[in-house]
Amino acid sequence: MSQPPKGHKVVKNPPIKDVGGLQAAMTEWFSREGRQYPWRATEDGYEILVSEIMLQQTQVATVLGRGYYTRWLELFPDVQTLAKADEGSVLRAWEGLGYYSRARNLQKAARHIVEEHGGVFPRSLPQIEALPGVGRYTAGAVASFAFNAAEAAVDANIARVLARLFDFRERIDTAYARKQLLAWAGSLVPDSGGRIWNSALMELGQHVCKSGSVSCHQCPAASWCRAAEPLLLPIKKKRKVQTAVEEHVVLAFRRNSLLLEQETGRRRQGLWKLPERAMEEIPDGAPVCKQEYTITRYRVTMFIHELKDVIARENERWFRLEEITRLPMPSPYRRAVDGYLSRQGKAIGSQ
Repeated sequence: MSQPPKGHKVVKNPPIKDVGGLQAAMTEWFSREGRQYPWRATEDGYEILVSEIMLQQTQVATVLGRGYYTRWLELFPDVQTLAKADEGSVLRAWEGLGYYSRARNLQKAARHIVEEHGGVFPRSLPQIEALPGVGRYTAGAVASFAFNAAEAAVDANIARVLARLFDFRERIDTAYARKQLLAWAGSLVPDSGGRIWNSALMELGQHVCKSGSVSCHQCPAASWCRAAEPLLLPIKKKRKVQTAVEEHVVLAFRRNSLLLEQETGRRRQGLWKLPERAMEEIPDGAPVCKQEYTITRYRVTMFIHELKDVIARENERWFRLEEITRLPMPSPYRRAVDGYLSRQGKAIGSQ
């Protein structure tokens, strides 16, 4: 078991022998088993940054299977195009991925690269980390994947692999643990570069050394692994229980126009949604439909009510139906609007 040094002092050298053998085994395994993703077929820093930001809170299957990554690069193929785009089109392209600050930060990063680096993507770790919305992990990932820099990149998958590999019994979501895992990760990166090594570690965490299951007989690092009970690792703070809440919104039409409210909160600022109303403002009667969704630690049941003679309030506007397709809108509201219009036989763009 790897006990932290006295005073939780970070040590650089990992508690295993034959690091070179581990590197060779992982590299050989990845050459056979590594998945082919579009961001693994490019060395363009911008394209890799887009993939990393998208994958921060979203699964690979969603980013690729629903076309978000490909569609984004078709709309904004380089930093210059993204830097000049209007925010509405950027948020609309991100719609469905959630955590919309990521899209805003991507655009801020593009503008920073245009203004500070002449449109040329920076290569050094400090310069990449200085981009808006980019932390130490993302900077290390971009530096290693785009430029083959010998930099560590510790995401959730790699943190789990390292905690098990070294039988690390400290909570990994503390400042000490993050520094320690980063130090160990840095000492494992081959001098020849981190592109293949970091990809192999991520692949291992995604498909072999997973959160809820392990396939130790398939693991190329099994001979070096010190964990006797890998499924008990890593240790984290217990998650907060989700809280159930209700939300009541209205569908209000007026001459082929729909009333929408612009979000003002930090999480979805600038997006358009169905307006909220207090229950006492809604006449008795069943809602026309409902949507269920989760956001952070809340499990939301959204009731949708159709109302007539509604007056627009602050941050609310009437939009023609043909305009709605171009507006950025959180997915639950988009589904509610599209579903209702479909049931009523109303076509987007009809007059």
